[in-house]
Amino acid sequence: MSTKTKKPDKHWLYQHSVQDPEYEIQFMRRVYRKARGRRPLKLREDFCGTAVLACEWVRKVRGGTAIGLDLDRQTLAWAERNNSASLGAKSARLHLEHCNVLTASGWESDIVAAFNFSYCVFKDRATLLRYFRRARQTLAEDGMLFLDLYGGPEAQVIQEERRSVEGDGFCFEYVWDQESYNPVTGETICHIHFDLPDGSRIEKAFTYDWRLWTLPELKDLLTEAGFTGVDVYWEGTDHVSGGGNGIFRISHKGDDARSWICYLVATK
Repeated sequence: MSTKTKKPDKHWLYQHSVQDPEYEIQFMRRVYRKARGRRPLKLREDFCGTAVLACEWVRKVRGGTAIGLDLDRQTLAWAERNNSASLGAKSARLHLEHCNVLTASGWESDIVAAFNFSYCVFKDRATLLRYFRRARQTLAEDGMLFLDLYGGPEAQVIQEERRSVEGDGFCFEYVWDQESYNPVTGETICHIHFDLPDGSRIEKAFTYDWRLWTLPELKDLLTEAGFTGVDVYWEGTDHVSGGGNGIFRISHKGDDARSWICYLVATK
């Protein structure tokens, strides 16, 4: 889609500025195969939104099936029109469902993925524990739960960060706006804005009212939920830029970074 001819909507902008389904699928398949000695075939994408991860799984994984769960009917409808429809005959291996992940059942998956920090919408311990227990129950016997998390001192600062996003026929500015953080409760409110080439802005395209959980809290909760192992995959450092290098490996000690992103992988 070219921003010169048609103004993109917020879902299209989000997919091109935030999500990287090809990398995430590669990462999940590598970790799963190393741990389980076989290829994962069945994916459940929780809080799926536009289901770009589930769609890419069906497109790229031979014989793979996927289900996407979300509570937003309008976003699921967008996913059907814009992502699922592009799969052609492969769309038969994809199912999108309007469903609360806290009550999900009837789908035994090799992998459950909850990315983009989506589970942080559960701000109390009892509800997040309930979600982890439900996710574990719906996994195959050798299934794995994949999460991501961000943190560091900069995650607790009121600030805006922007970056340019460019591709084939499009360019725009992505703005991450940390509006507030409460150190007593760990609650944070953040927004995503998009600044377009014509000078217009999509203000508060997305708003997130989250609890910023810590890694020790999540590891304890996952263990309490019955997972037999929890590994943290920490990002390596680019020694030229000083930032992350995009390579995540199991680690028991993270760098004292101003900001960081990691993956958690819980094994059933």
